[in-house]
Amino acid sequence: MATKTRAKAKRKKTTVTKTARRRKTVRKTRKKAAKKAPPRRAAHTKAKSTAKVAVKPTPVSQRPEVVKPAQSRPAQPTAAERRTGVVTHYYSHLSVVAIQLEPGTTLRVGDVIHIRGHTTDFTQKVESLEVDHAPVTEVGPNDDFGLRVVEHAREHDIVYKVRS
Repeated sequence: MATKTRAKAKRKKTTVTKTARRRKTVRKTRKKAAKKAPPRRAAHTKAKSTAKVAVKPTPVSQRPEVVKPAQSRPAQPTAAERRTGVVTHYYSHLSVVAIQLEPGTTLRVGDVIHIRGHTTDFTQKVESLEVDHAPVTEVGPNDDFGLRVVEHAREHDIVYKVRS
C-alpha cells in the first residue's frame, strides 16, 4: 500500500493593522494603578472668635525710650601715630602679614605698630621681620617682607607706627 503524502499549503502571513498593533501594545504596558492612601483627618482646632478688639495707640510721650547700642568703631589714629603702610596679604596658618610700606618710611625690630581696619584694631611690638625667609632687623619701602602678628589682620588694613 502506497501512502499518499499530502503537501500542506503554507498559509500566507497577514499584515497586522495599526489598530490591532496599538491594542496589543496597550495591553502589554498597562499597569495596575497604585492604591491611594486614605486622606488624613484634620486636627481638631478650637474655633477662633471673629470679634475685633479696638486697640488704642499709646501716645509718644508714654512709650519707653529705645536705646540703641553704640556702634564700636575702631579708634582713630592719634597724633602720636604716623601712617606707615598697608597690609597686602595675611597668612592665617602662620599669623604673618605682608605689608607694603609707604615711600620714605622704614620699620625696625622693636618698633610699636598699630594695625587698624574695618574689623581689626590692635597694637603690638615688632618682634620679627623676614625678607625671603631670612630674618632682618630693618626693612624699607621697596622690600617684600613678612611680619608676625598677634591677632588676625586683613588685606587693606592700615599700619601705623607709634612714635615713642
